Amino acid sequence: MVEWYYATEHLSKAAQALYTESGGQWTMVNAQKTRLQQGHAEGIARDLVASAKREHNTERAESLRTNAGYFKNNRDCMQYHDYRTENWPIGSGMVESEAKQFKVRVVGPGMRWSWPGADHILAICSAVVTDRERFDQLWDAAYANLPPS
Repeated sequence: MVEWYYATEHLSKAAQALYTESGGQWTMVNAQKTRLQQGHAEGIARDLVASAKREHNTERAESLRTNAGYFKNNRDCMQYHDYRTENWPIGSGMVESEAKQFKVRVVGPGMRWSWPGADHILAICSAVVTDRERFDQLWDAAYANLPPS
């Protein structure tokens, strides 16, 4: 899958090649985002190629062709409607946020881990964020191995 953010960056570059004023760019990007969400990356590519053929400025025409190629080459990985229907994320923000939270919990100030201790805490932390049942199993096993107090 092509992350949504990168796909929309290419829409913005194409809009900058087509329109000099920000209002036209904004309108074009929003309209094409809707098409992209509906799975029409190939249609966007065709439209950009057609616009490049009409463009008299060589630099702008090349930008349009480059961005058209991006959508054409990645069309199979831009089925955002299907991804959303399956409840898949279309961006990495969720994963990046989770990784940051994971790091904060494991590498906080003053925390020092032995290799075995790090292995155990990483297994528990990953179980917490991915599978509650797995966490319960790991917690029970860890609790059973505690020395008597």
